[in-house]
Amino acid sequence: MENTPTNYKDIKGWGIDADPENDPTYPIKNRTDEEHKGYNWERPAQQPVDIEVLQSNERPNVTAVFGTSTPPSGLSGEIRRFAFKYSEGSYGHWLPLILADRINVYEGIIDDLSSGRVPNIFAERGWTAEWKYNREGFIKKALAGIVIGSFVVAALCYKNKSKSHFKK
Repeated sequence: MENTPTNYKDIKGWGIDADPENDPTYPIKNRTDEEHKGYNWERPAQQPVDIEVLQSNERPNVTAVFGTSTPPSGLSGEIRRFAFKYSEGSYGHWLPLILADRINVYEGIIDDLSSGRVPNIFAERGWTAEWKYNREGFIKKALAGIVIGSFVVAALCYKNKSKSHFKK
């Protein structure tokens, strides 16, 4: 709590909706001020910070409760650390987080294989449900994947064949 600013007006964007003249719910909302009674509440006890917690640069302190099951690690963790240097309203924050999620999927598969488990990718990707409820779409996606995969393999084989041809 020692990092909490004493004046929240110093935080960029803080209280942006405080001006009643700039209220998008006016005149539809019936103002009774009943909702303000719940605003005075005791902050819950701070969860101990014993792992790395990525925190928005727009927050004055760590949230009272946060997830601890998957701390940032590997390449996806580095990308997440990079993303949290940017404002939550920018592409520099959200696009790297989406990329980190995609990379984390492959890190998980590699982790499973290295620990001797074979992941059930068919079930984990939701293909069972897709086969059951959207069979035509699933077949189209599978055929597209096979065609693209075959093209990539053929291109790589042709490239390797061309290299070996020039070595003779």
